[in-house]
Amino acid sequence: MLKGIDPLLSPELLKIMAEMGHDDTLVLADANFTAMSLGAGKPIVRLPGVGMLRTVQAVTSLMPLAEDIPHPVACMQVGGTLAPYLSALQRDVKTHLQGVLPPGASMESVDRYPFYDRVTMAYAIVVTGELQPWANFILHKGVIGDTLAP
Repeated sequence: MLKGIDPLLSPELLKIMAEMGHDDTLVLADANFTAMSLGAGKPIVRLPGVGMLRTVQAVTSLMPLAEDIPHPVACMQVGGTLAPYLSALQRDVKTHLQGVLPPGASMESVDRYPFYDRVTMAYAIVVTGELQPWANFILHKGVIGDTLAP
């Protein structure tokens, strides 16, 4: 155990998050997600029994979100709906993200198959125990450090 680190973040997940570079992406997936086929060759971490909101809270407690893109977080659009529809879970995650998103940034909804295309470019996938369908998110890692003065 370490002080100040959410105990949900396993050594394996901490290592992956530390290895990721600026704008690398981390997929947070529900229990039904096709992680093994879409994530072939990528690190896949399992958090069975852990819900999505709790996972997002733990990951964003340590991982900064990208400031250089307008949408550092993407969610999978719920099947059979059109944007801006969000499920109750997606709305809960969006509410949490208001406290961690960079100024002016927002979460975007992405249709299922374009979302899958983005997953194939991700650094790693975290499969949660979330049972609500369509509860999948992609987070772009930001940077930590001094900003350049103009």
